[in-house]
Amino acid sequence: MAKFRYRMQNILDIKEKMENQAKTAYGLANAKLASEQAKLREIMLRRARYEAQARELVKGSLRVRDIRECRRAIDIIKSQQRSQMMNVHAAEKNVEFARERLNEAMIERKTHEKLKERAFEEFKQELQRTEAKEIDELVSYNYHDNGQET
Repeated sequence: MAKFRYRMQNILDIKEKMENQAKTAYGLANAKLASEQAKLREIMLRRARYEAQARELVKGSLRVRDIRECRRAIDIIKSQQRSQMMNVHAAEKNVEFARERLNEAMIERKTHEKLKERAFEEFKQELQRTEAKEIDELVSYNYHDNGQET
């Protein structure tokens, strides 16, 4: 019996590897985004603590030096927060880019899998035609053999 060999199997294998690489890149981009968001949350918590401390300093005895230091710390935290928000935004863009690449890789792989399925269906049809032809030849041979003997 004939064995099916897809002539573009190596391309399909490459497409599967590319899809796996895209999945890995997407996972890494998501992990990086989660990390950046966690850093942003931590900065926001630190800012809230400094602001609470500043309110407490203003309520109590007025120590100007402590209040100034606290205000400077808040300003520094604000700039860190803005910087971290930009990092989060960049990580979001990277996730979106990785998602698009993964989508493209999946589409290409699925396309090649469909081509393989079609080639297999054609192979099965050709095999059926060949078997039908052989059966017809066998029946014809048997018919002529029987006809000559009588």
